[in-house]
Amino acid sequence: MKPQLLRMVLIFSLLINAGVLGAAAYRGLMADNFPGLPGHLGLSPAQTQQWHATEQDFLAQLAAGTQAIETHRVRLIEAIFAEVPDPARIDAERLAIARLQDVQQQRVIEQLLKERALLDAAQRDRLAALLLAQPAGPSGVERLHRD
Repeated sequence: MKPQLLRMVLIFSLLINAGVLGAAAYRGLMADNFPGLPGHLGLSPAQTQQWHATEQDFLAQLAAGTQAIETHRVRLIEAIFAEVPDPARIDAERLAIARLQDVQQQRVIEQLLKERALLDAAQRDRLAALLLAQPAGPSGVERLHRD
């Protein structure tokens, strides 16, 4: 496998993980100031009930997918830094991560479409603006290599 491709796959994997961690950290830091998505979007009680109903399974699936990606990320790093790197094992882990990330992306898209269906135009605009305001910075690997 070409080193450049391997670096890109690893960076992409780490970006996904960093995004999840960043979102969790952001949510933790903003817990006092941020009223939660239903409050921020101004959902009615009926909308809030539907929101939570669709959110519960999504969050469980997202957490399980994140854990599976992390398992393969660890295996990928171990394979890369093994005494004798096995290109087949490296590629298998890379492919597993790519498949899992694709599933995660599809889950997020499906969830956003479900949420979109619950919202009126102003609420959709607020959610889109909030999502666009989320930081997208360099991956952990990229930051490590900048120093």
